[in-house]
Amino acid sequence: MPHDQEFQSIPNVIRLAARRFGDASALVHRDEDSHEDSHEDRVELRLSFVELEELMLRSVRSAVALGIAPGDRVGLCAPNSAEWIVAALGIQGAGGVVVPLNTRFKAGEISYILRKSGAKALFAAASFLGTDHIAELRAADPDLAALNRTVSVLGPRGSADLAWGEFLGLGDGLDASAAHAAIDRLTPDDVCDVMFTSGTTGHPKGVILTHGQSLRAYGWMSEEYAFRASDTFLVVPPFFHCFGYKAGWLASFMHGVTVVPMPVFDAGRALEIIERERVSILLGPPTVFHDLLHHPERPTRDLSSLRVSMTGGTTIPESLIRAMKKELSFDIVLSAYGLTESTALVTSTRLDDTEETVARTTGRPIPDVEIRIAEDGAEGGAGGGEEGGAAGGAAGVGEILVRGYNVTNGYWDDPEATAEAIDAEGWLHTGDIGHLDEAGNLAIVDRKKELYIVGGFNAYPAEIEKLLLGYAPIAQVAVIGVPDERLGEVGCAFVVPHPGVEVTEAAVIAWAREHMANFKVPRHVRFTDRLPRNASQKVLKHELRARFGSR
Repeated sequence: MPHDQEFQSIPNVIRLAARRFGDASALVHRDEDSHEDSHEDRVELRLSFVELEELMLRSVRSAVALGIAPGDRVGLCAPNSAEWIVAALGIQGAGGVVVPLNTRFKAGEISYILRKSGAKALFAAASFLGTDHIAELRAADPDLAALNRTVSVLGPRGSADLAWGEFLGLGDGLDASAAHAAIDRLTPDDVCDVMFTSGTTGHPKGVILTHGQSLRAYGWMSEEYAFRASDTFLVVPPFFHCFGYKAGWLASFMHGVTVVPMPVFDAGRALEIIERERVSILLGPPTVFHDLLHHPERPTRDLSSLRVSMTGGTTIPESLIRAMKKELSFDIVLSAYGLTESTALVTSTRLDDTEETVARTTGRPIPDVEIRIAEDGAEGGAGGGEEGGAAGGAAGVGEILVRGYNVTNGYWDDPEATAEAIDAEGWLHTGDIGHLDEAGNLAIVDRKKELYIVGGFNAYPAEIEKLLLGYAPIAQVAVIGVPDERLGEVGCAFVVPHPGVEVTEAAVIAWAREHMANFKVPRHVRFTDRLPRNASQKVLKHELRARFGSR
């Protein structure tokens, strides 16, 4: 039976898991904020699948009592945690739609997304990395509708209307049957989340995804990757992205895997958790594994439990794959490709692929999904069959097109952008450039037009340029991605200051740190009298890349 038909909805995954896996460990969350050597004062939460179901049902009742109705959008801005999961399940169980928010976003970035999505409530951490997002939003955009119902997910109440415990108590007057009835009403076609991804226009766009798409894609992935009930998964990628949310805790709970959320990645703490919890699954960008391999404590830690890994988002050296198997003890290392508009999963390598295939390609299409390479009017394609195989021959380089159940129905409240991205035949035009080898494996040549990836986070130059133009001394700016030894890529801003205005690299970077998420902040600034442009006045970024490289 297809996973979408078996599970029906994301909250129903938890109900079925409670019946199948019972008192087995579902979720382990430990307060890792202390830097003291003693761990005695750290708060630890361990939930069985039965206990997780009970907590979810309480959250669903409370969401209903809060006034969340079917179809309502609700912002969720918090680090990886048990509370994030329980809040999301409560919102979805009530029929609501989760709008995940990047915890590193500033108030202006969050406000835009909440307004665009029409969110009527906001769940957020009162204090994370020194930021109270609700307080900052109240100061920056006091009329924001989402601020009418606010819940502090972690920490003290802060500026929120309700602390986390107070929220969970809202529904105590409702019978558990009300929560079950709400979940029973959900279908695979219902929208589970609107995930905002920045576009080349500089404005974030909300990708609409359903319960069924998510269950079908990640049910397949977790089976293909050999997830099993004895596994423990340290989830490093953030929950506001499909990598941490759907390939992380959702895929795990479908198969009885224990989830250990990690709020902020730190290689030393990760090594400690891997040893202590006998972690067997760890997915993430190459930066994660690079940092683990080079941490001084790595040789002293028992990492023999590690079994399954998948990395992606950038080119993976074969040497890294070999080191992950030899030094980190992984049996399985895979690579994959996807974008939010495709439920973040399009192709994947398979268990029997060679290290060269994993390093040089992103594998073949997942079952029931087609890819096509559009190259100057000629197209070559490959498709995933029922058994996950791929058909199709070698093709030239061109834009990657995707068609299948995993493709979004569109962008929230943006029909023009939807029509531009998805054609009349249902093909999603990814903007990514690639080619297929003889076996039907997809290799990525260039990423999402000008997108670059900073330690696993997508950075879109147009969006960053728009933000930088808010800094008074800057008249014109162009941003490119440049190589970085640790993060893979970082931003370099080529700045044309206003005439007669003096500004320094340090000043530009300092302003950027105050006004945008840290992964968007350019690490380099170059000043120039003019930006190179073609006859259509488009900035010639290849010339800027050459300038950076020649310095």
